[in-house]
Amino acid sequence: MSPIRQNRRILLASLVGTTVEFYDFYIYATAAALVFGPLFFPAESASAQLLFSLMSFGLAFVARPVGAIIFGHYGDRLGRKSTLVASLLLMGISTLLIGFLPTYQVIGWPAALLLCLCRLGQGFALGGEWGGASLLAVENAPPGWVGRFSSAPQFGAPLGFMAANGLFLALGAGLSEEDFNAWGWRIPFILSAVLVGVGLWVRLKVSETSAFQAAAEKDHPPGVPIGVLLRDHLGAALGTIAGVIAIFAIFYLGTTFTLGHMTSARGFAREDVLLIQLVANVFLAVGIGVAAWWADATSPRRVLIIGSIVTTLAGLAFGPVLAYGGLAELFALLSVQMFVAGMVYGPLGAWMSAAFPVHVRYTGISIGFNCGGVIGGALAPLGAAALAGQGQIALSGLILSAAGLVTLVGLVALKADRHAGAVVADPA
Repeated sequence: MSPIRQNRRILLASLVGTTVEFYDFYIYATAAALVFGPLFFPAESASAQLLFSLMSFGLAFVARPVGAIIFGHYGDRLGRKSTLVASLLLMGISTLLIGFLPTYQVIGWPAALLLCLCRLGQGFALGGEWGGASLLAVENAPPGWVGRFSSAPQFGAPLGFMAANGLFLALGAGLSEEDFNAWGWRIPFILSAVLVGVGLWVRLKVSETSAFQAAAEKDHPPGVPIGVLLRDHLGAALGTIAGVIAIFAIFYLGTTFTLGHMTSARGFAREDVLLIQLVANVFLAVGIGVAAWWADATSPRRVLIIGSIVTTLAGLAFGPVLAYGGLAELFALLSVQMFVAGMVYGPLGAWMSAAFPVHVRYTGISIGFNCGGVIGGALAPLGAAALAGQGQIALSGLILSAAGLVTLVGLVALKADRHAGAVVADPA
């Protein structure tokens, strides 16, 4: 029997939870690009409203490192399973509440405040989600399968995105513009409650990872994992932060920012851009699968280095296509870009887990992933939006190229892999 069949429940729990959480995250991203500007933020121009809306989207990235510290603390002390259940529940509650929020036209400025508070809740929850889901897969992986097992939670990204965009696409096709703006946008947020219930049911049925159990039996978990991390593994933490910037930049520039710019500034139909992004995310899934297999055949670090180099090159085409290209050029760009995103995402869990011992691993990879997300996922789209506001959209791709270079530096600098035996009980 193959290792995948033997560990189906573990891989399913890793995949389903991240799919639900990324769905919740992406429906906010889509709504932020399409409707949240005029619904929740007063402004004199559509571009200013879009900028405020993207700033609210970026709030989650501020909360994610805080969530990484808190969830990482308990994940390293109490175990991976309980923190994964808690993060999914918090994400579900925050998302459901957004579906019932009154708008600015109803209650004024408190509407924006409530929206931002819910967004902070989403970010706090996601701060603990990815690290735990990755460890659930990695720490149960047999030798030679770490790259492929670590890709299980990564597939939640394209699946969650396709579910979110597919639902928005269906709503756009079935509702008038007035109905969609009035109440249709709320449906994806309310439906998330069903998906969260499924995810909780699956995760409650899995057991603790073997690596954590073995480490806990050998030594008591550290009282303050982040203190141990900063004292003994600061270089690894900084290297992993740099190593994840490219995936956040390439993904959110290609989704949230592109959707907002192409519909508001370029005037393309929302359904056309959503459909292009929906199909392009199939290439993300393919890229994750190819990169995961390649990582087991060679090494996760080597695949990520190649992906970061291609990311740097892809940035040179990004700005000109958004400035002058049509739908055909946009589809070609995003298809290539999403495949490259899979290359810098698929082996990420395997590479980051190898940088930290078991007793601080949850904290280490969560902080690395989410602090890098602040730079790549929040600052990169805001920088691109600022360039667009100054009429320099053609230069926005340089931000993506810079992100690729920073990630390349992190990957080259962090060579340590003495913890690469992710399923080995001895964390040293």
